[in-house]
Amino acid sequence: MNQFFKKSTTRWLINGLNRFLQKNFTQRTRGLCQFAQESVEFESLSWKSREGLVRCSANYVPLSPISFLERSAKIFGDRTSIVHGSLSYTWEETRVRCLKLSSALTQLGISRGDVAATLAPNIPAMQELHFAVPMAGAVLCTLNTRHNPTMISLLLGHSEAKVLFVDYQFLPVAQEAINLLANEGREPPVLVVIPESDEPCGSAYQYETLLGMGRSDFCIQWPKTEWDPISINYTSGTTSRPKGVVYSHRGAYLNAIATFFLHGMSSTPVYLWTVPMFHCNGWCLIWGLAALGATNVCLRRVLPKDIFDSISLHKVTHMGGAPTVLNMIANSLSIDQRQLPHKVDIMTGGAPPPPQIISKIEGLGFRVAHLYGLTEVYGPATSCLWIPEWDSLPLDERAKLKARQGVQHIGLEEVDVRDSVTMKSVPADGKTIGEVMIRGNTVMSGYLKDLKATEEAFRGGWFRSGDLAVKHPDNYIEVKDRLKDIIISGGENISSIEVETVLFRHPAVLEAAVVGRPDNHWGQTPCAFVKLKEGVKVDSEELIRFCRDQLPHYMAPRTIIFMDIPKTSTGKVQKFILRDKANALGSLF
Repeated sequence: MNQFFKKSTTRWLINGLNRFLQKNFTQRTRGLCQFAQESVEFESLSWKSREGLVRCSANYVPLSPISFLERSAKIFGDRTSIVHGSLSYTWEETRVRCLKLSSALTQLGISRGDVAATLAPNIPAMQELHFAVPMAGAVLCTLNTRHNPTMISLLLGHSEAKVLFVDYQFLPVAQEAINLLANEGREPPVLVVIPESDEPCGSAYQYETLLGMGRSDFCIQWPKTEWDPISINYTSGTTSRPKGVVYSHRGAYLNAIATFFLHGMSSTPVYLWTVPMFHCNGWCLIWGLAALGATNVCLRRVLPKDIFDSISLHKVTHMGGAPTVLNMIANSLSIDQRQLPHKVDIMTGGAPPPPQIISKIEGLGFRVAHLYGLTEVYGPATSCLWIPEWDSLPLDERAKLKARQGVQHIGLEEVDVRDSVTMKSVPADGKTIGEVMIRGNTVMSGYLKDLKATEEAFRGGWFRSGDLAVKHPDNYIEVKDRLKDIIISGGENISSIEVETVLFRHPAVLEAAVVGRPDNHWGQTPCAFVKLKEGVKVDSEELIRFCRDQLPHYMAPRTIIFMDIPKTSTGKVQKFILRDKANALGSLF
């Protein structure tokens, strides 16, 4: 019998992990892989001693989303891959460009396990780098374009990036970050600029020039095991310390397929990029769209007029965005809106969307699908799977159902709501609160260089999300709050999301976020930060009365502060900033 097959499955896994611990990525991930070796229990195959069974190249290949590009170039070679203004490429052209870019990366000295970072908006180069970097055997690290130079410098140092691809728009930020690294005595990454035109880029490499140095017959460096890292995604910054979440080729492959299934995509979708490509690798859809031979429509600026114009011009069928994007579209000026040529499917996630916003945007011709997930699970993990019988319900009831987080996608083994201490599943009564826990193949490999945080996240054999939810009788989950965002007032738990939902019902409110404010008597009371619609005036007393008319009095805000709501680039409210502001106000009494 084949000697490779005679090895136990456990030994195969450990060998694969050890191969993963090679070259420059070794020291950065050793703690992570040791934890995986100690934690993963793999029973020996009961059929391992049966004659006639072998695992070989004919029946086993490590899963990788790189294969999606190879398939599309063969099957959809003449179909448009990507559009950005007047620029467009076919899938065959995209494949050739990715091969040449991979080849050029190796000429820069980038090899298996090295990290290549990006600082760019939704442009064609971002799509190409999602394939070209792993095709060179390297690991992609897409940085948030709203980070300041200090944070960029910190993340470049933490990831040990060897090269940084930066869009011209963010070049000053990148140069300052690189200077900070140099001042610390650390070797800065090679800088590659993606320019607005063909103008020279000084001492830095120019993207197209670098790509032109590569060979189109480059031999792809396929992953040696499915556990090999494909990307590092830093958490979004709703807390002050982002963590480096490591994705594997296997997880990226599976989540890419699961996400386009969630989106109900056919074989010819046209996708408008309003989700940042740097966020969870665009919810893994950069890879998933390649599997379908879809068309990517790039959008540098996410503005209502640009969204409506792009949908009309390119016949967009699908798009995505955080609830803040939906809110922006729903409250856009009529002069910026256009009649949609057809129903446009829009996936939303990142925060629970207020039912009022769902109702408004569906009235404009969009069809909303609600997803839930985290960076640690490659983006989407659940969806509010729609039941045809719900179509006959009134609009407001449909919107409430769509605001739930729903059920797991096909790439996960299980999503459950469990008691954080006993680990027992909570009853499906729609009332008992527990923590959302997830397990399956599209859960992160771990946090880069942070074994303690990895072990804590996986404590009990599940990924602990930190989100509090209830489970309804139909097994759909509904997130009530982040564990750290629950307000405890007089011994009662108050969901900030429930208070925010009521505030959104007020016709003057554009955005709202609620946190706890210290209170000498109650411990905490709700403090609401509100942004009003343009040209509308309302005082805090009116908003407090409005909430008290629809909520128990203890849940209504005692404090209203009118201001712009701080958010991450992916539309998540930065509540740690708001909590600092509420704490600075001092105790209410």
